[in-house]
Amino acid sequence: MEQSFRMSKTDLRARPMFHRTRDAIETHLTIVFTALAVSREVQTRTGLAIRKVIRQLRPLRSAIIAINATTHTFAPEIPDDKQAILDAIHGA
Repeated sequence: MEQSFRMSKTDLRARPMFHRTRDAIETHLTIVFTALAVSREVQTRTGLAIRKVIRQLRPLRSAIIAINATTHTFAPEIPDDKQAILDAIHGA
C-alpha cells in the first residue's frame, strides 16, 4: 500500500485536488485509482518501474500535418528496445 501511495504521488503526478462536491471527489478518486491500476499492470507486464516506462516512451511522438487541404500522418520511428516495452504492455 505504501509503495502504491508513493507511486501515485510521484510517478503518476497525482496532486491534491480541492473538490467540494461529492461527484467531483468521486470522479477524482476514480481517475487516480484507475491510473494506479493501469500503472501496476504495466509494471507487471514489462518488469520495469512505471517511472522508467514513462521515461522510455515519452519521447515517442507522432505528427499530423495539414498542408493545402492535404493531411499527412507521420508515425514515430520506434527503436527495438522501446518496441519491446510496447509489445509487453500490449501483451504480445
